[in-house]
Amino acid sequence: QVQLVESGGGLVQAGGSLRLSCAASGRTFSNYAMGWFRQAPGKEREFVASVTGNGRMTYYADSAKGRFTISRDNAKNTGYLQMDSLKPEDTAVYYCAAGTGLKSMYLELDYDYWGQGTQVTVFS
Repeated sequence: QVQLVESGGGLVQAGGSLRLSCAASGRTFSNYAMGWFRQAPGKEREFVASVTGNGRMTYYADSAKGRFTISRDNAKNTGYLQMDSLKPEDTAVYYCAAGTGLKSMYLELDYDYWGQGTQVTVFS
């Protein structure tokens, strides 16, 4: 079992920045790829970004490219999502997820463990 706890969400003006954190416990964090997903009101949950267990490879949704940066510190068992140039359409609940043996890095079904989510609200 892996337990994931997100933090760092909040209310921010458009153009601002937030850094989300995902604290992991339970098993060797570096064995798990990590992803960030988000769900806006009335919409399905969607992929945002992911990173391999060793941190060497990262993947981004088109909406996140150039504005968001995913990273991880395996020594601290923590993953991060740095979000810059935020837009109102980034408003959503953001979830971190972890999994092993992923067939892809962006499909929800490939991830085994999920956090409870953290709310990000961007106002104009």
